[in-house]
Amino acid sequence: MTITPQPGIMEIELYQSGASKIEGVSDVVKLSSNENPHGPSKRALDVFRQSAGELHLYPSTDHASLREAIGEVQGMDPAQIVCGVGSDEIISFLCYAYAGPGDEVLYTEHGFSMYRISALAAGATPVVAPETERTTDVDKLLAAVTERTRLVFIANPNNPTGTMIDEVEVARLADGLPEGCLLVLDGAYAEFVDGFDAGKAVIDARDNVFMTRTFSKIYGLGGLRIGYGYGPQDIVDTLNRVRGPFNLSVPALKAAEAAMRDVGYTDWCRAENARMRGWMERELQAMGVALDPSQANFVLARFEDQAKAQAVDAHLKTKGLIVRMVAGYGLPNCLRITVGTEAACKRVIVAIKEVL
Repeated sequence: MTITPQPGIMEIELYQSGASKIEGVSDVVKLSSNENPHGPSKRALDVFRQSAGELHLYPSTDHASLREAIGEVQGMDPAQIVCGVGSDEIISFLCYAYAGPGDEVLYTEHGFSMYRISALAAGATPVVAPETERTTDVDKLLAAVTERTRLVFIANPNNPTGTMIDEVEVARLADGLPEGCLLVLDGAYAEFVDGFDAGKAVIDARDNVFMTRTFSKIYGLGGLRIGYGYGPQDIVDTLNRVRGPFNLSVPALKAAEAAMRDVGYTDWCRAENARMRGWMERELQAMGVALDPSQANFVLARFEDQAKAQAVDAHLKTKGLIVRMVAGYGLPNCLRITVGTEAACKRVIVAIKEVL
């Protein structure tokens, strides 16, 4: 007897994470996964260590303390927050709850690969809308919407392009969607934009917009896998029905709460990222490398062709520097370079100059 998976499952291409090792090289700097090079705050590390004495206990099922901290810092109603294993799990919950066979999940051409993966896992059909100059195009998204569209995902700022659209355009997209279609704003990189609410104002004024957020980027907790979603109460209630009761561990919950409350450290990380990102952009442009101004914690360097991008990538590896080839995102001539420490950024620029 043949055991056959559900339709769509075998169409999923396994997610490729950023490499972390180079054969024969010991002094490796990983700039391929958009991690915070400064790590989590000291407060988060302290409570993580202290939680070791509670490993025999089940975590809370309602994540009340973490939701309260998020609500206080972000100005959100804790009742409208749902927590998950990274924002990836929230994306999956949304697809499981609102899309299935016969439905379509829409996203932009250079959008996060988990949109496609989660859509297929739910049995839905992934649909891609073109971007304009590597930026979300509201008109092209709306043109791709059909009577079968149930979810529309946009990352703002987007990964791997680093570009974003403003609140007016987000609102125009939300208002242009048909009834029964949910707009999801992926805010994984929202904290890197000074004064940006990640679309909260748009959400609070409507019932068809939801956001996902993560602790893996600016908060430096990628290894603990923590994220959350915010939006209309009925959507949060629905997602909690498909969420596992103990999906987050005690150390993860405590570390995330401490990280969220350490606003001073988050502000410092944002400022430091902006400083080194701006420096890298200026250095790359001076070498003739094309790029769009990034709003995230990485830059997308565009070379003349795929061969040049591969040559630069190969040379960086000889120097112990790992960046990200993004051909899988439809950008074969590009390298996505995470903004690292000042020393790491300078090593990257020196190495690229040696090639160009």
